[in-house]
Amino acid sequence: MYHLFCHINKLPLHLFTISFIVFLFLNIIENLIHYNIGIHSDDNNVKIILPTKRDWIRIIITMFVFAFLQGFFVLLFM
Repeated sequence: MYHLFCHINKLPLHLFTISFIVFLFLNIIENLIHYNIGIHSDDNNVKIILPTKRDWIRIIITMFVFAFLQGFFVLLFM
């Protein structure tokens, strides 16, 4: 664990930050599309509507977890 921590501290933090932000930006669009497909799965046509406040919170929390993991793995496997 110590070796992993030292390895991550030597890598530039901007790689983690850029990877994190790009993942969040692209994933918010994808999540909005998947949300609307799931909500309107019974309809023949898919409408694009914004999620409720509760659904936004759930989407954003999930996105932050996976964005953090994605940024961490970019640093880990570099």
